[in-house]
Amino acid sequence: MPYDQKEISELVEKQRTYFRSGATLPVSWRIRQLRKLRETIRRWEPQLTEALTADLGRSPEEGFLCDVGAAEMEISEMIAGLRRWTRPEIHFSGFLCFPSLVTRVYKMPYGVTLIISPFNFPVLLTFGVLAAAIAGGNTAVIKASSKSPRCTAVMQKLVAEVFPPEYVTVVDGGHDVADMCLAERFDKIFYTGSPKIGRHVMEAAAKNLTPVALELGGETGNWAIVRKDADLRDAARKIAFFKLCNSGQICIDINQVAVAKEVAEPFLKELEAEFRRQIGDRPLENPEYPHLITDAAYEKCSAEAEQYRERILFGGTGDPLTRRYAPTVIYPVEPGEPIVQHELFSPLLPVVPFPDGETEHLLSVIAAREHGLALYVFTADRRWAKKVMSTQQYGGGCINEVCLHLMVKGVPFGGTGHSGMGAYHGIWGFREFTHPSTVLIGSPRCNLPLREHPYSGKKNAYKIRLMRMFER
Repeated sequence: MPYDQKEISELVEKQRTYFRSGATLPVSWRIRQLRKLRETIRRWEPQLTEALTADLGRSPEEGFLCDVGAAEMEISEMIAGLRRWTRPEIHFSGFLCFPSLVTRVYKMPYGVTLIISPFNFPVLLTFGVLAAAIAGGNTAVIKASSKSPRCTAVMQKLVAEVFPPEYVTVVDGGHDVADMCLAERFDKIFYTGSPKIGRHVMEAAAKNLTPVALELGGETGNWAIVRKDADLRDAARKIAFFKLCNSGQICIDINQVAVAKEVAEPFLKELEAEFRRQIGDRPLENPEYPHLITDAAYEKCSAEAEQYRERILFGGTGDPLTRRYAPTVIYPVEPGEPIVQHELFSPLLPVVPFPDGETEHLLSVIAAREHGLALYVFTADRRWAKKVMSTQQYGGGCINEVCLHLMVKGVPFGGTGHSGMGAYHGIWGFREFTHPSTVLIGSPRCNLPLREHPYSGKKNAYKIRLMRMFER
């Protein structure tokens, strides 16, 4: 339905009134809302997976693995941990604060939140974030993507069935509706998408000093590094799987592979074999292979492939009617070429050869660019791999694996710099949607004049001595 600024303003004000009523604060009430959300998602699974197929060409299995089931898992983690997470922290106030002995840190909700979710994993990246907002005790306005209209329509109906609009609601529409939302004063904004729009979100939020969490893909893309001592078949198998998933439209996807020259040829053979094994010789006709989200995305992918036509080793074909573009390996590519200077968000896979003895130089090239959301290394040298992962700057990643760090319970997911700010999943999502409030519990009895005037004079000389002792 079309919206105007007045309707958005009224919606936000209704949520603010609802939040101020205190209805969202009891922990038991939040848990009930999370359970209702999880049960409703389970009942609506057929409609959600059908919508994912319609918008993205995803098979029901991939839709469940990456979206519906993952959202359920996120909500379940919130339900299991919320009572523990919400307990106030208790601290000893310190001798300087005597007679106060106890200070508490309360985990307080922000209030009315705005969640702007993307098209590529519309269910997970809407309901996974919503779960964190609910767990934190907030209300939520969700601006879902106009690029995945079937998913947005289903989620809009699902949310309307389980929650009143003054608590949680989904609004549809394009950038104009998103800008209407951003024009309002929210207490927290959570945006998932591109760095370009991330800047716009931050600019709008700055007008009201609204705290923002950004989950971005990174402007120069995520790297996978394959050393000469890596298990090439294993690396190829995992890289092929990940590049096929959602046709490369994943924020933590591998944008380019850097492979040691010494093993480049056998690695490329293994990679081609894995693509054929997993998706067949005719990927454009395989109903399990997802398509690109819009005609514009398909045309961008196709045009970029044409620029490297002479170096395409595998793939390079597409069908504009279905918007499927085959997984496409481009080799060799130099680190300074345009195709590895930006996020692809497509099934194109540039392969960059490098001498294994110059790995440190490669790492310095990567470090000089904007921070990626993910980093993957394949090697038998785990000591080296751990050193790399503990010294480079990126959002998260894997050693001898791809993408599964996203699925680990209890750990944060988020980027840094151009790949985002803030983190969520599990307790980290709860923390993202709450702010810690420190409250010292004082006493009207036994108060000492230590911190009070006067400080001068012989009889007050003890004050500075005690302050120096207590503040060490």
